[in-house]
Amino acid sequence: MQLKRLELHGYRNYEHLELATGAGVNILIGPNAQGKTNLLEAIHVLALTKSHRTSKDKELIGWNQPSARIRAELERKHGAVELELQLSPQGKRAKVNGLEQRKLSGFVGTVNVVLFAPEDLDIVKGAPGVRRRFMDMEIGQVHPGYLYDSQQYQRIMQQRNNYLKATDPRHASQEMLDVWNEQLVSSGVKMMQKRQNFIVKLQSWAEKIHEGITNGAERLTVEYRPSFGGDLGSHSQDQSSLFDQFMLKLTQGREQEFRRGTTLVGPHRDDLAFFINGKDVQSFGSQGQQRTTALSLKLAELELMREEIGEYPLLLLDDVLSELDQMRQTQLIETFQSRVQTFITTTGLESVNMSRLKDAAVYHVRHGEVLP
Repeated sequence: MQLKRLELHGYRNYEHLELATGAGVNILIGPNAQGKTNLLEAIHVLALTKSHRTSKDKELIGWNQPSARIRAELERKHGAVELELQLSPQGKRAKVNGLEQRKLSGFVGTVNVVLFAPEDLDIVKGAPGVRRRFMDMEIGQVHPGYLYDSQQYQRIMQQRNNYLKATDPRHASQEMLDVWNEQLVSSGVKMMQKRQNFIVKLQSWAEKIHEGITNGAERLTVEYRPSFGGDLGSHSQDQSSLFDQFMLKLTQGREQEFRRGTTLVGPHRDDLAFFINGKDVQSFGSQGQQRTTALSLKLAELELMREEIGEYPLLLLDDVLSELDQMRQTQLIETFQSRVQTFITTTGLESVNMSRLKDAAVYHVRHGEVLP
């Protein structure tokens, strides 16, 4: 997969940009707050129709601009593809090869990306929400139906929460609650099974990669932890089993949920756990082990996505090389070198191990303009 050309109109601080990109490594260099991350964000938005930095689309539209537009020309294994995404206060409009898409879920997955930013180092030691977002973004790219399941789940959960907040438990209708519970569980189990399958495959790749980085000294294990207990990361459970466990937890937590006015179990509270040689990395791992774990996960994403879609995605490295020591940076560069079209942002080339890079194209970013 290769991004051949990118156009931005009214996007963040880019009034108008037309950029032809190199097939290999593209380095975007410049001081902070000039637009380097905005450019990578635009590619990410084109892939997922949402930003990794904000949930408010209006923040993506440039100052005094009525709308923002992202266009791209790509080369995929099955041929050339033209994409366009327009963002406005009225919503999003997406086109593939000039044809407007009725649903955004039909647009997502046309271009695939793996983003590695400094905050991704918090996948291991950060809050559970960071890990849930990590799962959701990657699964959504290779299984667009997952985005629909997630949206359905959120909608049902919000309606259920409204009922919990507005209803006196002494006068609550068990029949009404049963309806909400069944809808919530049916939608949630679909998400959980896709998460479970994703983590099983990710674990397989991450374990091999981590073993290579540590010269066989460490074995990395990744476990999917549903909010109602247990580990689904290493074995499979059918829908009926998950349905029963989920429903039982909702029944057992009825009084507490009414007291707090919110749904206390479900995919919105799931988590991941990471172990090195059986030791919990989040609680007991060194900073080096935590960073190596995050790096292994990102490199595993590349291989997993290649396995799922038949070609490597685009790799976006947002000011992350300066956060990695020489050994980890070398490992990362050798992984994507000559295989994955890569976009790197940095404030200076001194933070990049240039001796490991071959034929990198360097672009200078300043005040929303990109110059070779």
